Amino acid sequence: MSRLAVVVLNWNGLADTRAALTSLLACRLPPGWEAALMMVDNGSTDGSAQAVRREFPAVEVLALPENRRFAGGNDAGLTRALAAGADAVMLVNNDTEADPGLFERLIGALDADPKAGAAAPLIRFAGPGERIWYAGGWCVPWLGLVAHRGLRARDRGQFTRTEPTGYLTGCCLLARAEAWEQVGLLDERYYIYAEDADWSLRARAAGYRLLFVPGARLTHKVSAAAGAASPFKIAHRLRANLTLFARHARGLGRVTWLPCFLLQQVALAFWLLARGRFAAAGAVPRALWAAALGQPAAEMRP
Repeated sequence: MSRLAVVVLNWNGLADTRAALTSLLACRLPPGWEAALMMVDNGSTDGSAQAVRREFPAVEVLALPENRRFAGGNDAGLTRALAAGADAVMLVNNDTEADPGLFERLIGALDADPKAGAAAPLIRFAGPGERIWYAGGWCVPWLGLVAHRGLRARDRGQFTRTEPTGYLTGCCLLARAEAWEQVGLLDERYYIYAEDADWSLRARAAGYRLLFVPGARLTHKVSAAAGAASPFKIAHRLRANLTLFARHARGLGRVTWLPCFLLQQVALAFWLLARGRFAAAGAVPRALWAAALGQPAAEMRP
């Protein structure tokens, strides 16, 4: 048997985690595969670890004594899963619910493409409207750009073909064990955000193809922990992307990425202002000023 390990990261999100685990336990697997689910608890105070142990006996619980944020929590689960002999490991947010074909189709796409190291599904916003959150993505360091394709478009079945993509979202990312081992785990130097884009760029540099698999489906309660357009998310995503592009820009891109990135942030601030999100818009210049002063992201107060 080949073994899939599924790592679900939780931080004080018991209700969402219950729904996610229930949907994941109902997912089908290709012949010859078995799955092991693990919930990594990031130092929650809402009794999540105890409740999951009681309500989901088939799910392993790894309870961390403190909140190690996205990269650190997922890396703890990845390390444990790889040490246990997993052939592939999936990271999936706890604020998601999976279509029953999620595992089967992602594994099938990797099996069909020996050069592919990792894959991600089509992800829609939870709730009515059938709006797309992720249908593949771009990560272009010389332009200072990381973005989701299809964002907020209505899902009309326009994405049907499994294809290479530039960026896999950590909301749901399945990679072969050999890719995790060769590329490395998520980079815990990122305070929060951009860890998945950083891993995607490292995987591409290592020669792996990244796949978008629209036949695999997931719904996402976007930013259940941080808020979809909260000042916290706006500021910390900006800081993380500054670090991302400074690390990965090459050649002429070392000159072009920052002006391009700054223009995007100005456009974002005006877009937020036009929608009356004044606190979120104000987080943009404050985060840029904090970065210019060299203030660590952990000390930033958006």
